[in-house]
Amino acid sequence: MQYCKKCVMPDTRPGISFNEEGICSGCQSYEKRNQIDWDSRFRELEAICDKYRGCNGDGYDCAIAVSGGKDSHYQVYLMKEVLRMNPILFSVEDNFPMTEAGKHNIRNISEVFGCSIISMKPDICAQKKLMRYMFEAYGKPTWYIDRLIYTYPLLMAAQFHTPLLVYGENVSYEYGGEGYEETYSARNQIDNGVAAGVDEQELIEKAGVTAKDLYLTRAPAKEILDQLDPIYISYFVPWNSVEHAVFARSRGFHDLTHEWKRTQCVEDFDQVDSRAYLVHPWLKYPKFGHSSATDYASRFVRYGLISREEAVQLVREHDAVLDPLCIRDFCEFCGYSEAEFWNIADRFYNPELFRKNNLGEWVLRHPVWEE
Repeated sequence: MQYCKKCVMPDTRPGISFNEEGICSGCQSYEKRNQIDWDSRFRELEAICDKYRGCNGDGYDCAIAVSGGKDSHYQVYLMKEVLRMNPILFSVEDNFPMTEAGKHNIRNISEVFGCSIISMKPDICAQKKLMRYMFEAYGKPTWYIDRLIYTYPLLMAAQFHTPLLVYGENVSYEYGGEGYEETYSARNQIDNGVAAGVDEQELIEKAGVTAKDLYLTRAPAKEILDQLDPIYISYFVPWNSVEHAVFARSRGFHDLTHEWKRTQCVEDFDQVDSRAYLVHPWLKYPKFGHSSATDYASRFVRYGLISREEAVQLVREHDAVLDPLCIRDFCEFCGYSEAEFWNIADRFYNPELFRKNNLGEWVLRHPVWEE
């Protein structure tokens, strides 16, 4: 494994690239911010808003895909209070037991900013079938939920005649990944590594679902999609997860302070809604040798909050350890015993990246702290 010379991101992150100096594409994107005329970019955003402002009379003139999290708070603030748009918010709930913070935040975003939210709760029966199959076959248990997070806002924006559909950051460009491109348009994110479609016939035959169960996982037809204008806010303003957390707290957002200290995370403000969902992002660890701690430690370095040496220590202490509460909620929802869960998860450890020690534990062959 090769690690970025500035942060701690390894070259095993899908789609990431390194330059000749050994700097990852995520750090390169961050460095390029100094060359951007952000005032000019913001005027572009204002022009886009002016194009759609009042497009439905007194009705909604844009839509925002939200979770209720810190970034959602910032996006709604920017679109409604700064740009004076009239947004309708669309969200997808994952059906898992919610944290107290998660319950509060989705209400808070509606109350504080005065916005209507239309939340979708997927078919639980279909979700359980798809979770079990996608976990056992691909190590991607929340594919169904993640797919809906991308398709549902598109489908609803078309129904509400709000072509302007607002998303947060361009993950591939901001942090390095598949589809790395600096663009304001979020039109192609439906095909990224998280949301990419899976063959329907495979799911019908092997997961036990029907074509009807999968209806909402299909993107709108091309002629409908071409009428929409999905955008990334991160193209127009310098995106900073920590700054958004600070802002969101000032508007009533709750993080996990005093509620839950997650073993695999180095922060308490990202993806705080439910515990079981976090199994999915953690599964990057056995497959690619890095997980949530690496993601955020790398961001902290880019933001100038910690040194690379401090980031290495955070990764060493947190990245490998999936929180027991995540496992318990996940197993209860899907109907696994914890032994069955670990038996399945064990199959996804990449032997090129990991070896087993004398205790039978998987350990990285080339960890960042042994560079």
